Amino acid sequence: MPSRAHLLVVDDEANTLASLSRAFRLAGHEATVCDNAVKALELAKAQKFDLIFSDVVMPGKDGLTLLEDLKQQGVAAPVVMMSGQAHIEMAVRATRLGALDFLEKPISTDKLLLTVENALKLQRLESENRQLRQRLGKHEIVWHGEAMRRVMAQLERVAASETRVCILGETGTGKELVARTIHERSARAAGPFVTLNCAAVPAELIESELFGHEKGSFTGASGRHIGKFEQADRGTIFLDEIGDMPLNMQAKLLRVLEEGEVERVGGDKPVAVEVRVIVATHRDLEARVREEKFRQDLFHRIYVFPLLLPPLRERRDDIPALVEHFAAQVCAQNGWKAVPFTADAISALKLHSWPGNVRELRNMVERLMLLAIDGEVDITTVQLALPKAISGTPDSVTIGTGALANRVQSFEREVILAELKRSHHNMSLAAKALGLERSHLYKKAEQLGIDLRALRREHE
Repeated sequence: MPSRAHLLVVDDEANTLASLSRAFRLAGHEATVCDNAVKALELAKAQKFDLIFSDVVMPGKDGLTLLEDLKQQGVAAPVVMMSGQAHIEMAVRATRLGALDFLEKPISTDKLLLTVENALKLQRLESENRQLRQRLGKHEIVWHGEAMRRVMAQLERVAASETRVCILGETGTGKELVARTIHERSARAAGPFVTLNCAAVPAELIESELFGHEKGSFTGASGRHIGKFEQADRGTIFLDEIGDMPLNMQAKLLRVLEEGEVERVGGDKPVAVEVRVIVATHRDLEARVREEKFRQDLFHRIYVFPLLLPPLRERRDDIPALVEHFAAQVCAQNGWKAVPFTADAISALKLHSWPGNVRELRNMVERLMLLAIDGEVDITTVQLALPKAISGTPDSVTIGTGALANRVQSFEREVILAELKRSHHNMSLAAKALGLERSHLYKKAEQLGIDLRALRREHE
């Protein structure tokens, strides 16, 4: 950020505007002044400001409402609130709405200019962090083999559309990374990307997290809270672990998808939102529907384009590229020199089954680099951190023993079981992968003595 800042000052008192703008100009900054919130919102949307100062108590629309409007309209400039009638509740509400700071009037010139300096420093740090994340390829999908080639081809096609995507895959396969990539390659890339893990939020709070709440709507609601859907307006919302969403919330989510508007908890009027929805789950949603744990109407709304991510054990050809990528990340983050991995170390890593998938591999790379002997990661280092990778062999399908017919049946059974596990017991996806009709797969499973219900219960 340049040392000369462009500031917007909003206050209904002419004397305050004059004194603040004079102080800013004497310090070398450019100040635009405005005496009401409506005009201030128009200016902030039309021009780029480095920082906005706003009084709280103003006739008509007050400063806190202006702050909320600025956030909803996607104005990136940080906002500092000012008030001569400050109290704790007002400051807390301003902070929750996204204010950078809260200053009590009268404000000394030194305090005013220090606030500007700190805000500019913070913006510089945020800019540097964004650049660092880009250099580290934080949001880069690393792949080399055929399994991910198919996924990336599908991703490219669906990203250019407004189609709702349901990402399927085991924990650690990179579902959020794929969702973010779809957003960044879409027409909404300039808009927000907002995430919520449905399994991580208590059932009694998820409605407030998604749709927001009004002040006093429940115990502890000391101010208005903007929910994830409003935060994601004109962008993308990613709902992870959608299969774990409570049934009563599923009905409310369905209404939002159908009508394009949310209603805050305790609110009396709907708020229009324009959001692309991407969901993800490790569960078999079709089975959840049959068990009446997931609404069928919601399933049809979100399951428009299923995208199945293969586990790492099914994309072992990608492991060398992933190791190189993660090693570069770790070195950059810690200021380390490059630590090479020997060919036998990579071969050993490719033998591991990686139940934690790509996430586990990322953590293992960092651990191996800390254990590196003589400046490199070799097979001895891998043995220290991951003994099973040395003695194990890649997962394979058994072919049975005895007569040919018995061996064929055994082979078919193991293939179907392996495919059901890979597709998280989604019968449609498993049938497609095996080149069968869904009804034929059910019959085949019955003939081979595969108890599908028992498998699903075990999976859950």
